[in-house]
Amino acid sequence: MDCDHALKKLTTGIYIVTSKQGPEINGMVASWVSQVSFAPPLIMVAIKKERYSHGMIEEGKVFAVNILSAEQHELIPAFKGKNNPAEKFLHTPHEPKNTGAPIIKDALAYLDCKLVEQFTPGDHTLFIGEVVEGAVMHEGVPLASSDLEHIYGGRMQHAKTP
Repeated sequence: MDCDHALKKLTTGIYIVTSKQGPEINGMVASWVSQVSFAPPLIMVAIKKERYSHGMIEEGKVFAVNILSAEQHELIPAFKGKNNPAEKFLHTPHEPKNTGAPIIKDALAYLDCKLVEQFTPGDHTLFIGEVVEGAVMHEGVPLASSDLEHIYGGRMQHAKTP
C-alpha cells in the first residue's frame, strides 16, 4: 500500500498564516488548516516545530489565516521557506486587525485568531485559535493544493518544507 501517495490526495487549501510577537511580524505558507468548532469558532493550524512562526505563535499567542484566491499563487514565493521575516511583507500590502497579526489586504478572506490551546501529537504543533475577527474581502475561488505542483503531505522523508 502506498500510504505516501494516498496522503498526497488529501485536498487542502493553501494559506498564508501570519503571526506577531511584540513589534515583529512574520508570515508562512501553510496547508494544514481546518475549522474545529462552531461555538466558539476555532481554527487549527499545524506548524512544524522548527519553523520560525512556531515560536512566534507560541510566544505572541496570536495568528491570522489569510485565505488566498486561486489567482494569488504569485504570493507564495515571498512567504515560502526561510526568507527573512522583514522582507516577506515588502511588496505585500498588509495591515493589523484585532490581534495585531498582519492581514494581507488583497487576500480573499481572513480569520484573525487568539491562541487558546496547542497540542504536539507528532512533528507538528497544532495551534488552536479562537476567531476574534474575520471577513471576506473579495469574491473568488480559494487556492487549493490541487492548484500547485508541490503538495506538502505524505511522509516526512518525501516532503519539502514550504
